[in-house]
Amino acid sequence: MNPAKMTPPPIIPREKLDFGLDGDIPKYWLNGDPFKTRFFDALSTLFPVGERFFITCVRDFKDRTTDPKVLQDIKDFTRQEGQHGIVHTRYNDRLQAQGIAVKEILAGQEKRLFGIIRQHTSREFTLGITAAAEHITAIMADCFVERPEIFEGADDRIRALYVWHAMEEMEHKAVAFDVLQNIAKSTYRNRVGSMLLVTLLFPFHVFRIMKHMFEVDGFSRWQRTKIWAKGLWWLYKPGGLFSPMVGKYFSYLKPSFHPWQDPVVPSYDTWLRILKETGDPILAGNRLHGEQAWAHA
Repeated sequence: MNPAKMTPPPIIPREKLDFGLDGDIPKYWLNGDPFKTRFFDALSTLFPVGERFFITCVRDFKDRTTDPKVLQDIKDFTRQEGQHGIVHTRYNDRLQAQGIAVKEILAGQEKRLFGIIRQHTSREFTLGITAAAEHITAIMADCFVERPEIFEGADDRIRALYVWHAMEEMEHKAVAFDVLQNIAKSTYRNRVGSMLLVTLLFPFHVFRIMKHMFEVDGFSRWQRTKIWAKGLWWLYKPGGLFSPMVGKYFSYLKPSFHPWQDPVVPSYDTWLRILKETGDPILAGNRLHGEQAWAHA
């Protein structure tokens, strides 16, 4: 599909959304499963600093940009990512109260992203990291909202939060890439090299954080071994969480790739309509696939 012939959805910053994160959310909120829950919990710990890194890397090229549309996209991207950081900080406050070393995790990520990577690589490379990470989060978002079984048995509030985050990732999925290609004039080597770094570091840090979480949770070594074995099968088995994303992941490596070769998912319009009609992000997230698919809608 030619991205030039598509009309991407507008990037809409949605602020002051209430997901009820101060409520009685179960510790293992995803169907009582420690691995599934802690996988998404670990993702959340990475978002506040990660979103700020993405904003910084895109804004590095703002002064080189003269196109009003691109400038507005950068502004809206910044506002959306800022809101993601705010909401996931509230999410992470729950984890801190459970004994998870959130402050230490954030400090370590701050050091890696801002103290090492931004200090020792080019601005084009850090923007490449941003575009690569945005591609991975966008294809993960596609998967989460189009496969209701992923969040089957989840707490309404957390599921709705991830659906909201996913929809906005789709809206702005091309911003960093377009700046990388059209403003930074990135080489193909820079694009692929930065993607390879993200591909290595992303699962490494997610799994490292999950390891810490399971230890804090008090699971024995044998219990942790069983949790990891079952959980990794859920992630990587045929038809598991990751395998349907493989084709879209590798499409990024094509020289002709553009994020809008894939449109937003079919459920985007439904979610947007319900949110506009009700103003309730929890209701929108949980009615997305209808009451039969979302058992708790």
